Amino acid sequence: MNFLRGVMGGQSAGPQHTEAETIQKLCDRVASSTLLDDRRDAVRALKSLSKKYRLEVGIQAMEHLIRVLQTDRSDSEIIGYALDTLYNIISNDEEEEVEENSTRQSEDLGSQFTEIFIKQQENVTLLLSLLEEFDFHVRWPGVKLLTSLLKQLGPQVQQIILVSPMGVSRLMDLLADSREVIRNDGVLLLQALTRSNGAIQKIVAFENAFERLLDIITEEGNSDGGIVVEDCLILLQNLLKNNNSNQNFFKEGSYIQRMKPWFEVGDENSGWSAQKVTNLHLMLQLVRVLVSPNNPPGATSSCQKAMFQCGLLQQLCTILMATGVPADILTETINTVSEVIRGCQVNQDYFASVNAPSNPPRPAIVVLLMSMVNERQPFVLRCAVLYCFQCFLYKNQKGQGEIVSTLLPSTIDATGNTVSAGQLLCGGLFSTDSLSNWCAAVALAHALQENATQKEQLLRVQLATSIGNPPVSLLQQCTNILSQGSKIQTRVGLLMLLCTWLSNCPIAVTHFLHNSANVPFLTGQIAENLGEEEQLVQGLCALLLGISIYFNDNSLETYMKEKLKQLIEKRIGKENFIEKLGFISKHELYSRASQKPQPNFPSPEYMIFDHEFTKLVKELEGVITKAIYKSSEEDKKEEEVKKTLEQHDSIVTHYKNMIREQDLQLEELKQQISTLKCQNEQLQTAVTQQVSQIQQHKDQYNLLKVQLGKDSQHQGLYSDGAQMNGVQPEEISRLREEIEELKSNRELLQSQLAEKDSLIENLKSSQPSPGTNEQSSATAGDSEQIAELKQELATLKSQLNSQSVEIAKLQTEKQELLQKTEAFVKSAPVPGESETVIATKTTDVEGRLSALLQETKELKNEIKALSEERTAIKEQLDSSNSTIAILQNEKNKLEVDIIDAKREQDDLLVLLADQDQKIFSLKNKLKELGHPVEEEDELESGDQDDEDDEDEDDGKEQGHI
Repeated sequence: MNFLRGVMGGQSAGPQHTEAETIQKLCDRVASSTLLDDRRDAVRALKSLSKKYRLEVGIQAMEHLIRVLQTDRSDSEIIGYALDTLYNIISNDEEEEVEENSTRQSEDLGSQFTEIFIKQQENVTLLLSLLEEFDFHVRWPGVKLLTSLLKQLGPQVQQIILVSPMGVSRLMDLLADSREVIRNDGVLLLQALTRSNGAIQKIVAFENAFERLLDIITEEGNSDGGIVVEDCLILLQNLLKNNNSNQNFFKEGSYIQRMKPWFEVGDENSGWSAQKVTNLHLMLQLVRVLVSPNNPPGATSSCQKAMFQCGLLQQLCTILMATGVPADILTETINTVSEVIRGCQVNQDYFASVNAPSNPPRPAIVVLLMSMVNERQPFVLRCAVLYCFQCFLYKNQKGQGEIVSTLLPSTIDATGNTVSAGQLLCGGLFSTDSLSNWCAAVALAHALQENATQKEQLLRVQLATSIGNPPVSLLQQCTNILSQGSKIQTRVGLLMLLCTWLSNCPIAVTHFLHNSANVPFLTGQIAENLGEEEQLVQGLCALLLGISIYFNDNSLETYMKEKLKQLIEKRIGKENFIEKLGFISKHELYSRASQKPQPNFPSPEYMIFDHEFTKLVKELEGVITKAIYKSSEEDKKEEEVKKTLEQHDSIVTHYKNMIREQDLQLEELKQQISTLKCQNEQLQTAVTQQVSQIQQHKDQYNLLKVQLGKDSQHQGLYSDGAQMNGVQPEEISRLREEIEELKSNRELLQSQLAEKDSLIENLKSSQPSPGTNEQSSATAGDSEQIAELKQELATLKSQLNSQSVEIAKLQTEKQELLQKTEAFVKSAPVPGESETVIATKTTDVEGRLSALLQETKELKNEIKALSEERTAIKEQLDSSNSTIAILQNEKNKLEVDIIDAKREQDDLLVLLADQDQKIFSLKNKLKELGHPVEEEDELESGDQDDEDDEDEDDGKEQGHI
């Protein structure tokens, strides 16, 4: 407070002495008055004076106003006056005219008063508690005051709110307020709260912010809404930009689908208000936030798929092809579509199928390329179309093949009625407009990016230069234009195309070197001492010549690797060549292009480098430098190492294929084992059923035995004999039926065992060869399962033995019954028909029982054979485990060799970094001693000099303060 009083005393235009006394008296009334009405009137008076006499009221009244907020919460009117007064003191939004000299001072006052207010964190917590009041006169000024605090000292206030209990949740309730003024100001408050704070952004998102904000946008009319929609979109951007967690939550919550109605603008756009353009621009930017190339690839890919599935991409393409769309909206739409399709095959295929509403219909890609090579179109629009074409070809070998195919002789339309993408690119490549040359060259280079097949196909392209002359290849025509000395932008574009074309393609290098004029032209360009503007062209020529050396397969005797290196040493010099090669990465526009994939340039003259080309330079600069300094012996050694590495890679791929095959075989074996388990369970259930049936059969035999015993005691009675003869056929028929069921069950068991034998034979024939630890673990599991199957078969065997014993007992009982029946027949004669029937039935029973006994013997033999086959399979598994261990040892040795190689690489990198640091420190000492440093050294230091300048500027500012 004392330093503020000093500022007040030093003001030239201060209040009158009576005004200062008035403020003091009002503060005394607020502090000492016992009546609430008196305090309320005093606070109201301070509010009226706070705008004009901001400094004085802030110095004298801030503590009293905070005390009012603490003690008089029951009276909403005095609380509202106090909050308004504090807002006037802290806020810099002055409506009255202010002199220019006092503008900066008022901003300083706002930050100083804010610092005093938040010094006690309880004040911010008190303000958050006041926001829970529903009274309009308390809630609205509280929202404005907290927003002003966040604008003045955002990070400090954010931290206080973050640690306060339920702080963010209280602020989220503002979005649900039925009064639009409070709701809209609540959106502004959340904008300031979520700015550059990931923790608060996550809390706000999980407090259902997305749902509420999208509801507000829908209620306000989507893109046709007012400034409230704009504020909601800015808040959504704060929550989603550079926040992977919130982006994933937004996608998983199906909120991407709710964005589709935003872009349903249709073709009948008679009026595009400024607010609608702003809203739609922010909506497009929000889509780009979700699919930005800076996001993790997995998150971007999932958002791209969701946008295609919900129809959002289709809606954007409709705007792209619509008429009457403002230029800036069309440009941003092209950029948005570019990033939605970038690297996503499904979206790229859909975009290739989009046609413009023309007669006849033309592909959207062709229409966009027509705009790119048209010099009358706006520069920003041409850059957007180039970015769209690059994104369409990014990781899209199918699209690259379609573009290159439009240049091949077999696919060119002879009638000339339709214009293809390839024809437009060739037309732009050889146009008089240098920007069209550059854009077409870069676009064609992207059609060849990381695609050796299309690089070879493009060698077939022939161009008719003039009537009567033979056609010239596209490669030769590009070199011809280079030698003609066109504009720098044109030559840079063609050189970037040639470098991309020849890299990783020895056949293209051979075609390039076959023209005897190319190498002398490149060496002549590199050897000359030209101005600064031509240095970049010299560097690119050096890169192209280096590519011709590094990817040379020595198929041309005149231009073999060693001869080209000797030519460089004689005509240029190795050091001079490497210096010229370094001009590319040292160029001021190189680092700018390497930051983002999007070609975003302020003007056409800055359009020099392509983002993907900077990656190529970074990849090849080091290897070309090493290749220039290598001797022929080192080249031979390197080729031998490459061959051994290729052999090693082939062995690794072979083992990988073996592992894949063995994994498939293991899966099949697991499925077969699961089926065997099911069959085993079925067999067990069948055995239990059979045991129960045998038990029933035994009980029936016992019952029959008892009945026969009773009948034998009454041999003298004919009627008793007749009754017994009536019962016995029924029992025997029932016994016959049960024996039939027993036989059918035995046949079922026999068939199932036969199926099990065939499956075991398949297991033996399809046994996989050992190769990995994974297989060994799987085979171990299989052996355990086979052991379980053996146990189950043993139980089956024991059950069959018990059944055979029971059948033998039944047979003996049957013999006893037959003897009793024969004795009964002798003692009591019966009609001849019943005797013959009983004899035939008993013979049938005897035959079936003998058959059952024979079947049980056969089953026992089959079980023994199965057990022998299981032991053989187990021995094979043991042998496979031993071979697996041997292969694992070989794999471990290979991994140790790889780790040693990586360690040597890391040591070399550390040595290089130390050497660079020492060179840099020595150069700084030379500068401090006043010794002049050469221009090449300054260029090499590049970024370090910029940092030194910034440090010196900071030091000057501190000294000035």
